[in-house]
Amino acid sequence: MNFSRRLAWGVPENRLAAAERELRARGRSLCDLTVSNPTLAGLPYPADAIAAAFAEPAMAHYHPTPRGLPTARAAVAADYARRGASVDSGRIFLTASSSESYALLFKLLGDPGQAVLVPEPSYPLFDYLARLEGLEARPYRLAYDGLWHIDFPSLDFVGAAAVVVVSPNNPTGSYLGADDGQRLAALAAQTGVAVIADEVFADFPIAPAADAVTAIAARPGPALTFSLGGLSKASGLPQMKLGWIAASGPDVLVEPALANLELVADTYLSAGTPVQLALPRLLEIGAEIRRSIHHRVLRNRCALAERIGANSPCTLLPAEAGWSAILRVPETVSDEEWALRLLRDSSVLVQPGYFFDLRLGATLVVSLLPPPADFDHGVACLLAGLPNG
Repeated sequence: MNFSRRLAWGVPENRLAAAERELRARGRSLCDLTVSNPTLAGLPYPADAIAAAFAEPAMAHYHPTPRGLPTARAAVAADYARRGASVDSGRIFLTASSSESYALLFKLLGDPGQAVLVPEPSYPLFDYLARLEGLEARPYRLAYDGLWHIDFPSLDFVGAAAVVVVSPNNPTGSYLGADDGQRLAALAAQTGVAVIADEVFADFPIAPAADAVTAIAARPGPALTFSLGGLSKASGLPQMKLGWIAASGPDVLVEPALANLELVADTYLSAGTPVQLALPRLLEIGAEIRRSIHHRVLRNRCALAERIGANSPCTLLPAEAGWSAILRVPETVSDEEWALRLLRDSSVLVQPGYFFDLRLGATLVVSLLPPPADFDHGVACLLAGLPNG
């Protein structure tokens, strides 16, 4: 049987995943510091209120709208206003997820064989999303000198259809700074390339000054820009499967883009009626869930920082936002080897930095979502498993 050449099907299991599977099969209890699903992180969820949000008789009827139901788009616009961004609901499209938002935009902007510029380090998903649309994910570097910023010489716009920015980035937790954002937008406008701004973690600042960061969709700029959000992170409701795209930029670019994006969206009509009708209430409910997640993230990061003293074998890298923390560990072995040793010898599961294309020596990435007792135990095991830990 021949399969599409878009992906290398049958990619072998990586060493860490194989080791985890083998240990779990033998009944080993592991402390998982990779948890990224908020619904499985021991957080309080108002199940009755969520269920009540779907008690809407209008769900029995179907009125397909490519951009999404007007009431749902108005709710998204109001949520942007909560973050200090004025976004016209007519420039908002609803999707089934952030991944689908990328897929629709890649269809809109790129022809097979073109490139999408993606940040490195970042979450290891862009290569799959781009290749499934027949595009190439071409990385550009984020440089680190105590702060993260775009390495502009690494940007290659030749044959590019779009440039992706993730603000705040996962796992670095860094926002796209105003200076970098303005410079990138100018370059994108000059080369006729659209900007796709993934802002799904923007509601979880760590550094106090980060509270003032507004949505990229609200920043006036010369480039056609699409800002992505969704219920998965901002409301801690990944199971609801609803994301959104907000377009901004010069009207001469935005208006034809919206018309063509509507045609793409009309082909799929994938956002479900029940979740769209429930969206205004889900955003209200999500505010409390978001506060619980934010409190958990801040608490766990503080606990982690307190455990890493002057004589610690590792260093906690600074971050502005997000759910992850990056630890620099001794370079006596690779980060993959450290992750394997910690799993086998200390029963703690972490992610090696190379999963995210981190190039800072040996690094480990941990989630800040686990329940405090589990997190503290896992951190203790992690530090004990390092030299002089």
